[in-house]
Amino acid sequence: MLTATKNNNYKGALQKPLHSGFSASSTAMEVISGIDLYGKPAIVTGGYAGIGLETVKALSKANALIWEPARDPEKATKNLAGISNVTVKQMDLMDPASIERFVSEFITSGNPLHLLINNAGIMWVPLRRDSRGHESQLATNHLGHFQLTALLWPALKHANEARVVNVSSFGHQIAPFNFDDPDFLHREYETLQGYGQSKTANYLFSVELDFRGKEFGVRAYSLHPGAVHGTDLGREAPMALFQQMGTHDQDGNLKPEVALKLKTTPQGAATTVWCATSPQLNNIGGVYCEDCDIAEPDLGNIEHKYDEPATLRGVKPYSVDGENAQRLWKMREAFPENIANLKISEAISILRVIEPSIDGMPTNFSDPGKLDLADFMERTLCSICLWRSLVTSPAAASLPFTATSKKPTAFRRKNGCYKKDWSWRIT
Repeated sequence: MLTATKNNNYKGALQKPLHSGFSASSTAMEVISGIDLYGKPAIVTGGYAGIGLETVKALSKANALIWEPARDPEKATKNLAGISNVTVKQMDLMDPASIERFVSEFITSGNPLHLLINNAGIMWVPLRRDSRGHESQLATNHLGHFQLTALLWPALKHANEARVVNVSSFGHQIAPFNFDDPDFLHREYETLQGYGQSKTANYLFSVELDFRGKEFGVRAYSLHPGAVHGTDLGREAPMALFQQMGTHDQDGNLKPEVALKLKTTPQGAATTVWCATSPQLNNIGGVYCEDCDIAEPDLGNIEHKYDEPATLRGVKPYSVDGENAQRLWKMREAFPENIANLKISEAISILRVIEPSIDGMPTNFSDPGKLDLADFMERTLCSICLWRSLVTSPAAASLPFTATSKKPTAFRRKNGCYKKDWSWRIT
């Protein structure tokens, strides 16, 4: 049984408002006023639209050096025109290889990473899957950000004091994380359930990341930005959902009385910026925040009305449960549990991030198409690169993972494929 203490947020032990002095009406620029981030690198996913764009504007105003990974670099460049200290790079959260390429470029720049703001997300979309078969809301909102964070770990540690901010949602209240079937392989797809569990996953991720990262100076936070007007997050959602919630009329128009109660995008970005920069959080992490403060637990004592956005507050206990957080972490280690299930190209790109000299190794890497996966794994990963690169190289020492094994060449053949006897764990 996990124990909640003043040093972790297991069971929501730290979910107590600080009375920060800010509120639901505060803006990102108000929150960051007086804070200087001169020369500090920051990465903001989805930072070229909606509250992400307002977040980038605020960080730029505070002199941060911003890297913007964008699925559509052309659109990002256009939207970010005129904002100083922003570098746009290509990255798609549903494409693991593109995440690895982006991380490789950032790591090789030699920069530490002071702020990682995992802001990008999708909501209430039809059933889609990524190339690995993962449901798209889970892949975009959680899995992609987990991978990005894990691979950026050396840069986060190098900063000495870093923060990871996972932008989530009140939508976590729709559903806990479904550990039995997160990808809707054996149950009927329900977009609200998919969205809700992806946001719950972000909270659990923040709780556990903070628990494991604080000794290295890495703190983590999650947040609900509020009900925000002027974003395109729900562009694919069926209008019937909004009408059912009471926010839109029969013609599909947002009700004027509801619109008046929604946050603007600068107000919606304020809690993100507060989590990323507030000195009030210097000695606390793993918490779920809203309206520029730590949120209170929702133990069934808060009445929620979707046409009254101010009532959409509080965090469900299952979203900050320590056992759930550890269970999810074990499911979502940065590297797949069975490397033999990776495509050869994915295996190469992972190793290239960790060991840049990989391209100078035997020709199996330069022309992997001549080998089937089993041959590739046996001849190259096992016998040449995997053990040496990941365990004995200096590069491995900077990673937040340790290989554990009883055998140095730890692959065995079973049912026609190779399975490994060692596993990854965070250190």
